Amino acid sequence: MKAKDLSERSTEDLRTLVRTLRQDLFSYRMKNATSRLDDTSLLAKTRKDIARIEHLLGQRARGEAKSDGGTES
Repeated sequence: MKAKDLSERSTEDLRTLVRTLRQDLFSYRMKNATSRLDDTSLLAKTRKDIARIEHLLGQRARGEAKSDGGTES
């Protein structure tokens, strides 16, 4: 997934996507452990996609915290 494509999605959509990717990652790990996973690069790709989304969600949370916390000194 491209970061640009992810940034256009809503926050709730990203959270749903992270949940789905984590379930997929678990499935890939189990298949890899039983030697049934054909494309082992899916493990790394999925981990990186999760990291991209988590980073974007963190940026959004920090951005909202900065805009909400304008009265702090």
